[in-house]
Formats: sequence, structure tokens, C-alpha cells
Amino acid sequence: MKKKQKLLLVGTLIILLPILLAQVWKSSTTPVAVVPPAPKEPSPPYVNPAFDLLMHAYEHEVDLLMQASQTPGFAIAVVKDSSIVYLKGFGVRAAGSSTLVDPHTVFRIASVSKCFASFLTGILVSDSLLGWNDPVVQYLPDFQLKSPEQTRALRLRHVLSHTTGLPYHTYTNLVEAGMELPVLLGKLKDVDLFREVGKEYSYQNVAYSLIGEVIRKATGKPYEINMSERVFKPLHMEQASMDYTTLMTNPNIARPHKLRGGRWVPASITNTYYNVAPAGGVNASISDMANWMIALLGYREDVIDRSTLHQLFSPQIQAPSKNRNYGRTQRLSSSYYGLGWRVLYYPNDTVIYHGGFVNGYRSEVAVNTKDHIAICILANAPGAVADKGIPTFFTLFRAHRDSILVYDDRRRRALSSNSQVP
Repeated sequence: MKKKQKLLLVGTLIILLPILLAQVWKSSTTPVAVVPPAPKEPSPPYVNPAFDLLMHAYEHEVDLLMQASQTPGFAIAVVKDSSIVYLKGFGVRAAGSSTLVDPHTVFRIASVSKCFASFLTGILVSDSLLGWNDPVVQYLPDFQLKSPEQTRALRLRHVLSHTTGLPYHTYTNLVEAGMELPVLLGKLKDVDLFREVGKEYSYQNVAYSLIGEVIRKATGKPYEINMSERVFKPLHMEQASMDYTTLMTNPNIARPHKLRGGRWVPASITNTYYNVAPAGGVNASISDMANWMIALLGYREDVIDRSTLHQLFSPQIQAPSKNRNYGRTQRLSSSYYGLGWRVLYYPNDTVIYHGGFVNGYRSEVAVNTKDHIAICILANAPGAVADKGIPTFFTLFRAHRDSILVYDDRRRRALSSNSQVP
């Protein structure tokens, strides 16, 4: 009987085994539904009566600066934490017209483009496509400085910190003459170096634009495409671009201005500096810049992480402050250049900033990482608004800081306990 039971059991297993194996195979090949993580709750809008008092006082000072300089038009954005807390256009797009500057009016941002170049490079470094200490010739083997030793020593870090060893503003005159970047870069081999690579700050436009060619070689895509895909689009910089044609076909652009007979008159928009796009080719509105500043404060880690921002903002070489107004209302302890950014140290503060001027346009942007606040000014003429607007803001901010921080702390505690802010 036992023998028959064993034979029956074996027969049953033989019949069932293919069915069981089929079920196992099916379960191993059928995709398992992955439940996506719940979306994060959007940050509550920034509310702080003490901050409102600051901005009321700041608007008064801005009006005075506008009257003093007669700047035709400009726009200002302020970001606190992950919120755009101030976004406003002032004046007109062109002197003599009635068309107002609004948050979507596009300006050329000139050398603030350098901050975007290092920002994009940082993203690619975090992706392991580039390294700060990679030699330039690793990507551009035909590139030459006059010294073969210096050529081999040149790193991406040196390009972005203006420590290439080249004389100040090498071939900027040829940039303005419209010479193409490959030709400009080829001419650098003829220039006598005034210092060893990495040893001294010397501001550049042509040499700085090497980073665009490196990015093209590393990714297989033009620099402008990389910027659009990795920065402009994910940050919803809807009006941002990097070419003359796009600027000129936008119906909402600010005209640059020049002084004539003691008053500002509209000037022609030139196509200079688009040939060195990493150094000076970005066009943007103040709303674009506000979205970017949220990322600069570390609140868009899906685009760039905070550790990368820390690298961008770390001092690389001692360098004088370009805008002397940053040292007039509060004593500067020291100033440096980081990776595409100026780093200003005060006794109790650090301000990361950059400015730009091209074709009559002025731009300024500054970040205070300790207090999680950033500000940008775009203007269609040089003068007191652009020169003094951000130092004036930080002077007022320091005066209001304690009351702002007290209210911020009470608000955080109230939000965590779901109670009303008193």
C-alpha cells in the first residue's frame, strides 16, 4: 500500500511541477507596481510682518536711487527661503515710451552669465561627467597656452576662478569685435602668461568660455542645449535664452540706454558677447532670476544639491570686490573669487555676489546663505540703482534682521504645532 501511495505522490508531482514552475516564472517576469512616494506638501507662502516693514523701507530707498540716477527701467526680485517674497518692475522698457517693465521683461544679464556657467558645471560634476580638478586638455587636447607646462596644469577650477595665468581681460577687445570663440581660444597660445596657473586672480571672458567647449565635449551637446535642459527648463526660466535672435524676437524686452546730453536715450541692442556665451550670453527676466535664486539657496535639490552650491561659493583666490559699494555701508574683512562667484566676508556676514555690464545693461545678484535670502536687480542702464541697490538692501536687512528672525522662529514653531502665529 505504501508503495502505491509513493507512486501516486510522484505521479501527482510530475503533473503539478510544470504548473508550479509556470506560476513562478510568471511572478518573476510580471512587473511589480511601484507606488510613487507621496508628493511633498508645497512650502507655505512666506509671511512675516517684520519683513514687510523691511521691504516698505527698501522701496523708499529704491525710489530715491531711481530719482538720483534717472534709470529708465529696472526690476527687482527677493527670495527668502523657498519663496519669492518680492517681484516687481519699475519704470519703462525704453526712455520716451509708456511701456512698463514687468516681471517678465527680458534683460541681458552680462557677466552674471558666469554664475550660470559654474552652476551648470557643478551639476555635471555631481553627475560625475566632469571634475573640478580635471585638466582642460583632457577634453580639449588641442588647446594650448604659450607654456606647455602651464597648459598641462590648467584645470576646470582655474578656468572658473579666473586663475588661468593670462593677463587681465585677454582678448576682450576681440570679443567686442565679434570674433568667434574657436578663433579666440586658438589665439591664447600667443599670449605671454603673467603668472603661474592657479596663483593669481585675473578676470577673463575668452578663457572663461573654455568651460562651454569642455561641456560640449563631455556631453556631446552644445553648451546652450545643456543650459536649457539642465537649468532653464527644470527651473521654469520661461523667458531665458542664450542668443541674440531669441532676444530680438521677444516682444517684451528692455532696451539698453546710453547718456546723451545728460539724459538717457535708447541704444541699439548689439550681438556682442553671445560669441562667449558662458561669460556673458544669458538673457533673462526677473521672474526667471527669482526661480534660479530659489535653487541658489538650496531649495531645488532635484536640480542642484547643496554640497555643490557650497563648492561654488567656496573661496578659490583672493580678489578685490568689483562693486565698491559693497564695502561702503559695512566694512569688508576680505574678498575672494569662488567658482563663478565673488565671495565677500564681513565681520558677521558672508555675501556671495556677481555683477555684470554689457551694451548698456546692468545686472547684480547676491546671496546670503546664513539668512537664506537672495536678491537680484536687472536694469536697462548703469547707475545708482544697479550699483547701490543691493548694498542698500543688505544694510536695511541688518537693521531689521533680529525682528525678522524672531517672527520666523515663532512661525516655524507655530507651523510645527499647527497653531496660529501670534
